[in-house]
Amino acid sequence: MVDRNELMQAMNAELQPEAFRDYCPNGLQVEGRREIRRIISGVTASRALVEAAVAADADLILVHHGYFWKGEPQVITGMKRERMRQLLAHDINLVAYHLPLDAHPVLGNNAQLAERLGFTVEAPLREDGVGQVGFPVRPMSTGDLQTQLGQVLGREALCVEAGDHPIRRIAWCTGGAQSLLTSAAALGVDAYLSGEISEQTTHEARELGVHYFAAGHHATERYGVQALGRWCAERFDLEHQFIDIDNPA
Repeated sequence: MVDRNELMQAMNAELQPEAFRDYCPNGLQVEGRREIRRIISGVTASRALVEAAVAADADLILVHHGYFWKGEPQVITGMKRERMRQLLAHDINLVAYHLPLDAHPVLGNNAQLAERLGFTVEAPLREDGVGQVGFPVRPMSTGDLQTQLGQVLGREALCVEAGDHPIRRIAWCTGGAQSLLTSAAALGVDAYLSGEISEQTTHEARELGVHYFAAGHHATERYGVQALGRWCAERFDLEHQFIDIDNPA
């Protein structure tokens, strides 16, 4: 068991959220009980995850996608009220890290995805550390990488081929980072991997000569919260469980 404030200080020191200009608050978003013994982690603080955390008698929910995003309505009504009601009624803390959990060189979504795919990291994709550039274990065809993504992530990745060249150098950024394709192309990569795809992405990939893979926003961002949850559990001798709420997007 650990005091919530001590736990938050440790996570903030590790992830350094103050270094990022983000779209939401990072860290403690909803305050619950002070003493923490059991953490539930998940990708998004949906009602289903909150209900699962209540059933698991959790003290803290750790997510990548929390609440209070810029541009969304500020009132606590409807869907948001129900999520908040359950958190407050059961005295559960909600902690969310967005860009800091994308950028961390070990615990982050991109680092964890690279580890599972066997990519060697050469450099960050952005100056703030979000996204990475590197190499696969060996030169791969688009079909080889598409097969590997399906095996690792448990879902078929969409592939836009941009020629017949093999993949020797690749950039990747989990989640909804299709807009970074042009930045990746400027670095001379053969392929770019993200979670989502937009209509214009297909044309950009073909014209830039960079193979594009959309492997799922949820599917590519399942691993950072798991790594951070394990880090907390090992450091403070806590219980940790990752709950995967299915999401096809």
